Amino acid sequence: MSDFNPNEIWEQSEYAVKSRVDVPLTDELLASIEAELGYKLPTAYVELARIQNGGIPKKTNHRTSERTSWAQDHVAITGIFAIGRSKTYGLCGQIGSQFMIDEWGYPPIGVYFADCPSAGHDMLCLDYRGCGADGEPQVVHVDQEFDYKTTFVAKDFASFIRGLEPDEAFDEE
Repeated sequence: MSDFNPNEIWEQSEYAVKSRVDVPLTDELLASIEAELGYKLPTAYVELARIQNGGIPKKTNHRTSERTSWAQDHVAITGIFAIGRSKTYGLCGQIGSQFMIDEWGYPPIGVYFADCPSAGHDMLCLDYRGCGADGEPQVVHVDQEFDYKTTFVAKDFASFIRGLEPDEAFDEE
């Protein structure tokens, strides 16, 4: 992700700073978060967090090859969770990955890293089922409203970030 300009990725707002952007990522924080989650986070996620640790991307939609509860051809996200504990929307924060598994019943298939505009009724997850806890997970959309249906989104986190598109790309003509 070092080939991205942070000004091109992240939307800057007071809300993002207050609820999503965590302290700069250190090696110690990363190690403790990975130990708590039980998964090695993708290198691209870590690189992005070293630029800015969590936030709201400027482009918040990603195409899918099948329908989701959100749209015929894509999913939308509200933000990307910080690698940390202190923000509400941190991987180990108040409404983090384990909270979504324990309290909302999401399947324990990996790390829930991005919320959607549905206020918790669908999430994006780093799915480690095919690669193990130390492998390179694919990105999937998990829909609580449809019995936790899982839809493939991207082959890995870097592809997910590169595939994000603005709202205008999906405006109906």
